[in-house]
Amino acid sequence: MEKVKAKKHLGQHFLKDLDAAQKIVNLQSLHRGYNKVLEIGPGMGVLTQYLLQRNDCETFVVEIDRESVVYLNEHFPMLRGRIFSEDFLQMNLSKIFGTENESFGIIGNLPYNISSQIFFKVLDHKDLVQEIVCMLQKEVAQRIASGPGKKDYGILSVFLQAYYDIEYSFTVYPEAFIPPPKVDSGIIRLKRNNVEKLNCNEKKFMQVVKAGFNQRRKTLRNALKPIGLNFEHELLNKRAEQLSVADFILLTNLFAENI
Repeated sequence: MEKVKAKKHLGQHFLKDLDAAQKIVNLQSLHRGYNKVLEIGPGMGVLTQYLLQRNDCETFVVEIDRESVVYLNEHFPMLRGRIFSEDFLQMNLSKIFGTENESFGIIGNLPYNISSQIFFKVLDHKDLVQEIVCMLQKEVAQRIASGPGKKDYGILSVFLQAYYDIEYSFTVYPEAFIPPPKVDSGIIRLKRNNVEKLNCNEKKFMQVVKAGFNQRRKTLRNALKPIGLNFEHELLNKRAEQLSVADFILLTNLFAENI
């Protein structure tokens, strides 16, 4: 493979460390037996080359940068017909693999500035996306994988952990990229759990979680007043960062009972 070009788009830095790239691809476990993988933002194909070496899955890529699409077509002819030249955030994920809504996995070095938007789109398609292996800004990766009681535990942590088992795998340092970012990167893996639907109103659940963390320094008794808190429970003496997913589900149901 040719030397990775020193260019950046959408806040993305391209991985040049081939050992790290192989390690990332090896984390893709094909959880629940899916056999198609969508790589987000392959750039010059540093991860793609290792994905294509696997004989247990079929690789698709989505790349918004036109120059990268040309490069991928020229250097990875086996990908032709499986390159989506568009914005992942605008993709119709329910149809890209046919009409039967096949499940699939996602992998990628996610652009730092849209990583949260990508995960919210994944949540909208959680019944299709069985596994995500991705590289993020380290503090974002740690936040997503963080559990209750930790300062970096937040809204996205709760939403994702409601439907995925998450582990922080390893750290990649700036010198592994072109151009080098100013921050460390973290690799996380998310595996779809067995929760098909939360045991509560999911829209209200999101409202309660957001309200709690929007004023995270306050107890939930005060943080939830703007959305109509009118009941008492011991959990209201805590702050949002102290509650598990199950605790938030309980609070959501108490809201529903006291409307």
